Amino acid sequence: MHRRSLLKAGVAGASSFAFTGNSAAHEGHGGGEAAEDGGFEPLDSLSLPGAKELVVDDGVAYVATTDGFATVDVSDPTDLTVLAERDGLLADHPDGPLEGIYDGKVGGEYYAIGGPPNGRSDVPYAAVVFDVSDPAAPEHVLTYETDFYHHNLATNGETLYLCGNDGEGNPLVCVDIESGEEVGRWSILDADDRWDDVYWKMYELHDVWVEGGVAYLSYWDAGTWLVDVSDPSDPTPIVDLRGQDPAERARLSDSEALERRLYLPGNDHFAMPQRGVDSDLVALNQEAWGEEGDAPTSDLGGVELWNAADEERLARIEAPETSDARFRGGVWTTSHNFAFVGDRLYTSWYRGGLKVHDVSDPTDPEELAHWRDADSTSFWTAQQAGDAVIGCSWQDHTLDSPAEGAGLYALPDPGGPLDSSGTAGETDGVGAGLGAATGLFGLGVAGLYRWLRD
Repeated sequence: MHRRSLLKAGVAGASSFAFTGNSAAHEGHGGGEAAEDGGFEPLDSLSLPGAKELVVDDGVAYVATTDGFATVDVSDPTDLTVLAERDGLLADHPDGPLEGIYDGKVGGEYYAIGGPPNGRSDVPYAAVVFDVSDPAAPEHVLTYETDFYHHNLATNGETLYLCGNDGEGNPLVCVDIESGEEVGRWSILDADDRWDDVYWKMYELHDVWVEGGVAYLSYWDAGTWLVDVSDPSDPTPIVDLRGQDPAERARLSDSEALERRLYLPGNDHFAMPQRGVDSDLVALNQEAWGEEGDAPTSDLGGVELWNAADEERLARIEAPETSDARFRGGVWTTSHNFAFVGDRLYTSWYRGGLKVHDVSDPTDPEELAHWRDADSTSFWTAQQAGDAVIGCSWQDHTLDSPAEGAGLYALPDPGGPLDSSGTAGETDGVGAGLGAATGLFGLGVAGLYRWLRD
């Protein structure tokens, strides 16, 4: 593992493109004009083979690396520096080590990771928690084994929130970190048992984000559900957004359902509330491809802004252009993971690059910047860190083994740093421990629901 600096006038300028305003970046090399102010282009990068999801908290990036994780100092975006690496987790387990670690989240002083991301029979299924009060010296505190796989998870520092995709309800599973015991669970079947007639992969609990006592659950074709988890022993639904007709989905055979789940409509993939301000806004996205190579971008997964209180979609950001929109063998530009902090939305689009939008008017998001190199990068996520944007690219398609070219990229935030009010100033990043800066929506909706319920 080594730091790989980018020469602003050399490598970055030759193989990538910087754009501002509503300009569009194009695949491959050449073409386009850089922004007059030097543009949205890498300040530094870091080789990190196997890198997938990352979150940033207080100047440190926590990166799932498929066979473990790494902590990286990103406080200086011109000098990304590895602080610690851990691999060979659960190596002493009879089926160990743990493999396929795609996701991790920070909450309080804890970092939680899990694997494998899909069903396997030859490795342990487990969520593992580390104390990262010193990010240079993570200490293992909990291993929680399950009978379901772990593509994604979350923690608020007290509770683990697991995507319990067991094929029998796919529940949210709440585990107390201190005791290591399950304390509660909730399934979409508890709210709408019509989904019990649908092939379970169509209502897979793909991801969870927890903020202010609310879990934001992305249930693929069953939509995005907001669930009150302020008492993790009694998860209670608040509202559901989007979602397809379960009766229509129930008519599909298992094989038809597996193919259909690649395409819109449906495919709710990840959701996050507007963080750091009082707001009812939620950003959610879809991961979806085209049935044909020349499918329009409207057929691909995009990012939507919703007023959750009114259950109203306000805007949609479409995917970048691609030369081949198909899942198999295509050039993927569907939306993937993102961060929503203050009035800015930081998005990743696989080989479509990284984008930053100003969403101060949520009905009309304004693209501030877009960087893309479809040959050598494929972005898993975009995160905000001080005055920088940190992206994780999981593949370099110029290599025989694309995952070996995975790594982190730091770019300047086109709007400057944010403070806890969502305006210019310092911020502590987008890790799960934002604390006092939590938006009123997460607290208010859960509290209001409990008041009405009681």
